[in-house]
Amino acid sequence: MRIDLRLAIPAVGGWIAAGVIIGWPEAAVPALVLAWMAAGCLALVRPRVALAAAAVALCCTSVALQAPARSPAVLVDAAAHHVRVDAVATATQTVLPGRGSFEVYLGFVDGVPVSVPALVFGEGPAQRLGIGTRIALDGTVVRAEAGDDRAFLFFPDEPPVVVESPPWYLDWANGLRGEFLRATQQLPGNGGDLLPGLAIGDTAAVSTELDSAMKSSSLSHLTAVSGANCAIVVGLVMLAGGALGLPRWLRIGASILMLLAFVVLVTPEPSVLRAAVMATLVLVALLGGRPARGLPILSLATMSLLAMDPWLARNFGFVLSVLATAGLLLLAGPLAGGLGRWLPRWLALVIAVPLAAQLACQPVIVLLNASLPTYGVIANILAAPAAPIATVVGLAACIALVVVPPLGPLLCQLAWLPSAWIASVATFFAAAPGAQLPWPEGVAGLALLVGTSACAVLAVLGRGRWRRWSGAAIIVASVVYIGVVAGLRVGEQWGRPADWQMAGCDVGQGDAFIVRSAGMVALLDTGPDPAPLAACLEDLGIDRIDLLVLTHYDKDHIGGVEAVIGHVDYAIIGPAGEPKDDDIAASLRAGGAEVQQVSRGPSGLLGELRWHVLWPPARLSGIEPGNPASVTVEFDPVGECRHGCFSSIFLGDLGEESQDRLLATNPLGEVDVVKVAHHGSADQSARLYERLDAVVGMMGVGIDNGYGHPTVSLLDILDSTGTAALRTDQHGLILLSPGEEPGAISVWTEH
Repeated sequence: MRIDLRLAIPAVGGWIAAGVIIGWPEAAVPALVLAWMAAGCLALVRPRVALAAAAVALCCTSVALQAPARSPAVLVDAAAHHVRVDAVATATQTVLPGRGSFEVYLGFVDGVPVSVPALVFGEGPAQRLGIGTRIALDGTVVRAEAGDDRAFLFFPDEPPVVVESPPWYLDWANGLRGEFLRATQQLPGNGGDLLPGLAIGDTAAVSTELDSAMKSSSLSHLTAVSGANCAIVVGLVMLAGGALGLPRWLRIGASILMLLAFVVLVTPEPSVLRAAVMATLVLVALLGGRPARGLPILSLATMSLLAMDPWLARNFGFVLSVLATAGLLLLAGPLAGGLGRWLPRWLALVIAVPLAAQLACQPVIVLLNASLPTYGVIANILAAPAAPIATVVGLAACIALVVVPPLGPLLCQLAWLPSAWIASVATFFAAAPGAQLPWPEGVAGLALLVGTSACAVLAVLGRGRWRRWSGAAIIVASVVYIGVVAGLRVGEQWGRPADWQMAGCDVGQGDAFIVRSAGMVALLDTGPDPAPLAACLEDLGIDRIDLLVLTHYDKDHIGGVEAVIGHVDYAIIGPAGEPKDDDIAASLRAGGAEVQQVSRGPSGLLGELRWHVLWPPARLSGIEPGNPASVTVEFDPVGECRHGCFSSIFLGDLGEESQDRLLATNPLGEVDVVKVAHHGSADQSARLYERLDAVVGMMGVGIDNGYGHPTVSLLDILDSTGTAALRTDQHGLILLSPGEEPGAISVWTEH
């Protein structure tokens, strides 16, 4: 197979230039001058090489022109510390009421016009925001990590205020999306939440748990609109035009117009732009009667988009979209042919498609998350038949809800079936044993994965000695890998402190902390799901809970309670906010637990620790059930344990106002460990943490949690008090045990 690289080489050259120059925008002008001079000289002697130089020059020119707006002087200090600003921004995604984070483009900062992508964290708007809505924000802005497509993170002091409604050319799409979201929210389970993502790429209703499951099972690409969706739209228009007898030029023109409307409907995410530009180039080629070949079309689309927005060079969504497409174009066919030697042709093709995409994308994914999805290919094979059905029927339902309202709900229900199947596949494999295999981090892990992938491809496609040697290398590498992983697991278990007194379970975005003393165990909150909590308790050898504390009834604190029903002796809970909250107490009682609703005052013994309930007050004047009324418990050593056991306080999800009232109504002193309130949100009382002066602060935080937890302001508070921040998103399981020196704390973490 002959590969046409004439456009691929300039695309790669322009990509590298854009990625480098946006890191040093001051070098863009000299670089573009040199690149244009080189392109002009090479055009006289080596025209093909001149194209690569021209691609580099275009990217450098674009960086030079856009850099002042993308890195405005008013925000340059945000690289070192957070800056307070007033801003006007435009929403670039559908934002549901109360959403914890959403994407915007900052248009004005302190009155200065800018063009900066940002991620807003906080309480979220009071009403639904459509794409294109202009909002006012006051708060703190910090620079995002290098390589993030959102240049800055914004932490508003108050919910955003709508300044201007979306323009008409965007609002029609907001209306369609809104109707579709409202209709799908009436559908049960994860299938209804996932359907808008599958059909139109709108993931506003997808929960953090479902999003994590889709990523763990390598199915997250299904909620990102890509070439398959664009091909479906164009194919339907071309078929309809053919059935009506329209000439080719008119069918192609209608396809391009429909494609433009589709991009507006699904929003111009990087993967959408790549797919839409490729589809447009193919249609233009067909109009001119020229053949359209995959790799040149991909290369030309990549060059065009990078010339318009060079910051895409560092956008992981764009990188993965291009790599996945290249993998399908270059590897899917040969892999299907190679696998066809041992498998039926249809099965070889079904396996080859997700395998090709995963081989191309995994080197980049492993840089973001140093692990491999064990069941990714299998999950994609099972989800593949359902994905196009959910996409086509879901898109038809979205349109029908406005155009033919009686038909819309029926189509939604039909599309729900394949959507629910995909969600079930994702959650099943995400919870399966060994769903994520550990892998070395950084450049070493990248190099090892590239080598392993190359051997795998040669084992399938190679001949003679190449196939035998590659197959042998894969077998040897697998044996070594299994041995290393098993050795690390044994070493991890061997290295764990046997005398740990406190543990923080990694249950995602939620709390599940354990206190252990003299053979007795207290569990404070249960996280959002039973499975991770059950796995943590089993890992720690805990099968009985002497004291269960449910601080309040948010799902990220009580969602995993099923894992401990029947294993609890005594439980204390806070005030119920809704009738359904009482069902939890009833379930615990049915499992044999004594359950007591508490306020400030009760105390008891847990081994050699005395616990006290410090909050909420008996009279909830001005305090609503929920976060402000979180049950707050303190543990103090007694007897001989005073010099060898940790004192601690668990703050639930208290906000700053409740923390100040807690401080005013209790004689608090210094503690060894503080469970930081509300996963490290910005709503904290610096005075409380100064009074506690803890050695360690533990937080239950989910990776990519969407709320910005823990916030910079909270981390600054802990740093100012000398409190070491331990967070489950970075450290995994956390165990605290006595150190060698009196009063010292020894920390063991999973990662």
